[in-house]
Amino acid sequence: MTIQKRHLSEKNFNKIKNAVADILEALGADVSTGDIADTPKRVAEMYDEVFEGMRYTNKEIAELFGRCFEIAKTTDMVCMTDIDTFSYCEHHIALMYNMKVHVAYIPKKKIIGLSKIPRIVDMVSKRLQLQEKLGTDIADVLEMILETKDVMVVIKGEHSCVTTRGIRKPGTVTTTMCLRGAFKKNENLRKEFLLQVK
Repeated sequence: MTIQKRHLSEKNFNKIKNAVADILEALGADVSTGDIADTPKRVAEMYDEVFEGMRYTNKEIAELFGRCFEIAKTTDMVCMTDIDTFSYCEHHIALMYNMKVHVAYIPKKKIIGLSKIPRIVDMVSKRLQLQEKLGTDIADVLEMILETKDVMVVIKGEHSCVTTRGIRKPGTVTTTMCLRGAFKKNENLRKEFLLQVK
């Protein structure tokens, strides 16, 4: 099955544009004049781009980026570290930034093309997210593609809902870990991976 790239429908695009105009007016901005007049449209275009992942299920993302290579036997751990990404938290629609995603898995019969891992990270990041859920989504997709439960995802990131509002603590870093299969059971294996992500 070929999955086509999906955009916001015209109806939903206009709903976002009108809602942004209402918010700007409520804040006291005059959206009828000047450069701000096009801001609602620009925001709708941005949302179409940065929330693309909300239009696909994890299963569909696995189908989009599921190109694998068969291997004869189980191999050692595969790690990919320092994958840059960003997302928006579902509590404040605030930016989650300076995020580094680190992924490890132990192949059973398949290995995934290395460029596909950052693509999976990007697509699941393009949703209203929680960092904890982001790691789970990445692990879910990899588990579906690779047909192995031996997956671990570590994410480190800053959240503007912590650094620029409320408590306002710049530089605060949140670390989350999603451990499955052998990574959950085997402390030495887990430590071996964590040595790669310091």
